[in-house]
Amino acid sequence: MKFHNLYSFFRGAALLSGVALFSLSCTSVASNKVNEVQYWLTKGDESVKLQQQPSVKFVNTSNSFQNIEIDDAQKFQYVDGFGYTLTGGSVEVINRLSPSKRKALLNELFGNNKNSISISYLRLSIGASDLDGEVFSYDDLPEGQTDPSLSKFSLAKDKNLIAMLKEILAINPSVKIIAAPWSPPVWMKDNGKSKGGSLKPEFYGTYAQYFVKYIQGMKKEGITIDAVTPQNEPLHPGNNPSLYMPSEQQRNFIKNHLGPVFKTNGIITKIVVYDHNCNKPEYAIDILKDSEANPYIDGSAFHLYEGDISALSTVHDAFPDKNLYFTEQWTGSKGTFTEDLNWHTKNVIIGSMRNWSKIALEWNLANDPKYAPHTDGGCTECKGAITVSGSENFTRNVSYYIIAHASKFVPAGSQRIASTQSDKLSTAAFKTQFGKIVLIVQNDSPSDENFNIKFAGKTAAVTISGRSTATYIF
Repeated sequence: MKFHNLYSFFRGAALLSGVALFSLSCTSVASNKVNEVQYWLTKGDESVKLQQQPSVKFVNTSNSFQNIEIDDAQKFQYVDGFGYTLTGGSVEVINRLSPSKRKALLNELFGNNKNSISISYLRLSIGASDLDGEVFSYDDLPEGQTDPSLSKFSLAKDKNLIAMLKEILAINPSVKIIAAPWSPPVWMKDNGKSKGGSLKPEFYGTYAQYFVKYIQGMKKEGITIDAVTPQNEPLHPGNNPSLYMPSEQQRNFIKNHLGPVFKTNGIITKIVVYDHNCNKPEYAIDILKDSEANPYIDGSAFHLYEGDISALSTVHDAFPDKNLYFTEQWTGSKGTFTEDLNWHTKNVIIGSMRNWSKIALEWNLANDPKYAPHTDGGCTECKGAITVSGSENFTRNVSYYIIAHASKFVPAGSQRIASTQSDKLSTAAFKTQFGKIVLIVQNDSPSDENFNIKFAGKTAAVTISGRSTATYIF
């Protein structure tokens, strides 16, 4: 992308509610003025949604405002991207749109222009998740049968998802993908059911080959799986589908089967452990402590339905050479725009980034007005970023804006840098590969907050509305 096009990309953004983005430029670009600060805002009251606000300038004045200081000399992790899980249900409802409306939506979500939010990372389910219309694996058999050679393995159930992924990658070939199973084929499980149960030890090797076939099958379709986790929410066997896989089982599966099989088959897809809540960082640490499992592992993944986001730093401090991933957080049918915007921006976006995560993903990309499709026993209250109503209408929900305030302005390859915080203002700052500084700020107070952005000896005085989020670019 050329530099003047980048300016146009930032300048044209306008869409969401409760988040603000400021862009500060220390060099003259196109019509942009030296030391001008641009910003986009989303308010918790929904009166403003990802809309560009009047520019602010750096000036040499003193005031009594609190300071948010940015230091690009202090560098942290590189960012792989922001996005959602593309569930089978998401594909189903997006495909209900007319061809023109569907194309427009995909370009808005994944494109790289002034009207898009530039999603850069997706999560997939290996087989069905609970937000598919039905439970399935890639090797389903009549009861009592097994298939240790995986001769009946097929990705046919995911043909519509694969077709949409090809369209998405045509729009943005750089989108990265992490994938996780909700359950293996039921004939591999000790309870013979899609819900709960554990993987039978005699099928550990077969299941490792199942991952290989999935990765190779997707590759044949032109889809690269960048990373996998062995199990979504391994300590939550009450979902449908699901699997109970405590840390010792996952450790043994990785070190004795999945890791060696990947190596033998030349699979470079990353293995990421855990993929569950922040209340159990010891799960990841227990596996990473194993000297045989550790070399196969790229990092660990977390959700935040329990615990504190600082758990990611706990794992980072124990194993600073391993990566962190934040892979899921839902917004629900009973939540409010204000509460969800502020909590998710503070924890999922800012919190995960300040605690070393390379990605921040919300949960489901799209569903219908009844929060469907879902499996029997799956989530009945999960609200997608998009609600599709008929063939011509879709609605942008709160998680659209939560992600957009990061994905639109912080491209993959950006690096987190230091930024201070206050009691009411949460912040995360990044330096893009284009030399821009992006600062995301969330105001937890119901009142407007005045503060100074301080960078490289310069000061910009700004005001952020109560219960709102802002992103600033230098």
